[in-house]
Amino acid sequence: MLLLREDAVLLCGHMGVVRISASQHWVTVEGKALLVDNDPEGKTIAGCPNVASGQPCVQTGIVQKGYSAFIRIDGHAVCRQELEGLALPMVVYHYTVSYPGQRLVAEAP
Repeated sequence: MLLLREDAVLLCGHMGVVRISASQHWVTVEGKALLVDNDPEGKTIAGCPNVASGQPCVQTGIVQKGYSAFIRIDGHAVCRQELEGLALPMVVYHYTVSYPGQRLVAEAP
């Protein structure tokens, strides 16, 4: 399972883009920081096209899966490609990884 970098692409179920940022910058892959637990949570979702319903996805909620059980940086679990969480305010939709930001570093399944 590939690990996520700060340039990973996360999308809501309607293809709105999650504005992600890394909280740590001392472990990198090709100069880009790896994401750790809580980095994907509470982030803005830009451009969700689900406006017709009046409930576009605007923010990421808690991660439901995708934190490593084995690899940690300064006590925080690293984010894996399988990452998935709730998109707010509806919590019926999820955000997922479209691109991990790199294709070099992976955690064994």
